[in-house]
Amino acid sequence: MTTCPNGHDSAATDYCDTCGAAMNADGAPTGVHPLAAEGAGGGAGSAADSSAASGTPADAPEPESTTRPCPHCGQPNSPDALFCEVCGYDHTTGTLPRGADSGAAATSPVEAPANTSKDLATPWVAELWIDPAWYTAQGSSDPLPSQGPPAVFALRNTSLLIGRVSNSRGIHPDIDCGVDNGVSRRHAQLTTDGTRWWVEDLASSNGTYIGDSVGDLPTTSIPTGQKREVDADDRIYVGSWTRIVLRPSSDDEVSALA
Repeated sequence: MTTCPNGHDSAATDYCDTCGAAMNADGAPTGVHPLAAEGAGGGAGSAADSSAASGTPADAPEPESTTRPCPHCGQPNSPDALFCEVCGYDHTTGTLPRGADSGAAATSPVEAPANTSKDLATPWVAELWIDPAWYTAQGSSDPLPSQGPPAVFALRNTSLLIGRVSNSRGIHPDIDCGVDNGVSRRHAQLTTDGTRWWVEDLASSNGTYIGDSVGDLPTTSIPTGQKREVDADDRIYVGSWTRIVLRPSSDDEVSALA
């Protein structure tokens, strides 16, 4: 019986029966048995074999990105975007809008045009709430944002647009519903005589709804192109989770939102 360099008893005199270490006459290691080396990771397929044995993929796929860069301007776009909101590149046809310079670099977003309707003598504000109950009723596949205090918009004019910003189309709504993809770019129009308010749906994709502050959520959208009065206790519902509340505001509150 011979002792290998690692202290194992071995009947063989060339390689240890236990660990595969090579032995020479004076007991010093001379290498590792080829089979032992392969099992220890020396073979080209050992990493893959080890990964397969452990149940872990050798090269786990990277998580899919939630955005894709525009091929023209490089700005991030959502995976299902039909066109780039910065330069107008059409992801379906691979073309730019008519008259666009294909060699020009993307320009910075243009400043929102001024609202040309009459100024309100008495200021109002619009509160945009994330409504979980409305979100559930819509069955949207978009993730619901975290709830918190409402976004507040100062209402200084007698006619205001509800929607989402589109730089390429020159749309800058007075009430921007942000990341709620269920809201159309030009979704609805608010008008007022300074005391009463009306809302009109602008042929939006998902409709505009009015409901009171108590009771069930509305299930029937208002007809497109017809103004509906918004009573004091009414709420406007649009998109996948947005609830809009209109209320009078003090001068100090509107100044803080300037």
